[in-house]
Amino acid sequence: MKKQLIQFLLLVTCLGVFDNVAEAQQKKRKLTKRNTTKKTTQARANTTITPTDIQVDAIASDAITSAPAVNDSLPLKVVKKSLRRDEAVETNDLKDRTPLPYEHLRADDAVFRHKIWREIDTREKINLPFRYAASENNGDQRFISILLQAIQDSAVTVFSNVDDRFTTPMTKSEVGTVISGDEIDVPIIDSLGVVTGTRKMRNDINLDSFYKFRIKEEVIFDKESSRLFWRILGIAPVKNVITSMGVDLGENELFWVYYPDMRPIFTKYEVYNGKNFGARMSWDELFESRMFYGRIIKSTMDNPYDLPIKDYKGLSDNKILQLLEGENIKEKIFNYEQDLWSY
Repeated sequence: MKKQLIQFLLLVTCLGVFDNVAEAQQKKRKLTKRNTTKKTTQARANTTITPTDIQVDAIASDAITSAPAVNDSLPLKVVKKSLRRDEAVETNDLKDRTPLPYEHLRADDAVFRHKIWREIDTREKINLPFRYAASENNGDQRFISILLQAIQDSAVTVFSNVDDRFTTPMTKSEVGTVISGDEIDVPIIDSLGVVTGTRKMRNDINLDSFYKFRIKEEVIFDKESSRLFWRILGIAPVKNVITSMGVDLGENELFWVYYPDMRPIFTKYEVYNGKNFGARMSWDELFESRMFYGRIIKSTMDNPYDLPIKDYKGLSDNKILQLLEGENIKEKIFNYEQDLWSY
């Protein structure tokens, strides 16, 4: 009995010693943690924060700064769309029409090539569809309005008249300046008649004042298919330019539009046919079928100095001789094609 009691007492004392050791170790750990946190907070407080230099990206800052607002639009009249169907037939398929792709022409097969410049006067009877002034859901039907609406919708790129090789693109604002002049400051007047500010506006465009157009095209005889091809390259409206000082600069192109870019747009506009509305063709079909008349004003045929016909020696003061020279160029092209055939 005594031995068992002694063993029990020894076991209790050993457990008590182990508990004291464990408590002492825990206290030491807590003290060390507190001391380390105090040191770190003191070190953070004593350290001085040096402000870093902010590096500003000049390119990014220029991009962030907003440029002054520019009225990049044309002063065109808005044509209201019909809220009900204005035709007795279904015409929705006209919006999905696409132009037929051109036949591929190899340079080795082109045995005859010349560039031709023509001037279309819409006051002539055959060209009167260019001046059809009706309004439909797709806008005004004048040819100049179709061009300007395509520019307004950013559907085509406009090129400057510095040359006719489509080298210098133009913005809508530049086109607006060319066709209607510079913007002017118009006062803003409130209901009490007090001027509260100004706004920039352009003069309205008189669409009937554009009645001449120039086209640049290339005539090619392809020996593989044994036929003559006419490919239009560009279209330019022409207007009599008068400077602000009253100096008459004569007729000149205002801008150039690349014709292949306009073909998808021309397919969605119909040409006026006063004889039968059921037999109306698209503008793309009109140009490809050569259903217009334009007198030749320049060509690369026998023209080493690259001059227009009006600047030929002896023709500058005679309009009739200029017209006859253009007809002579047309006859040379016709005779070249006919001489290749044998009957």
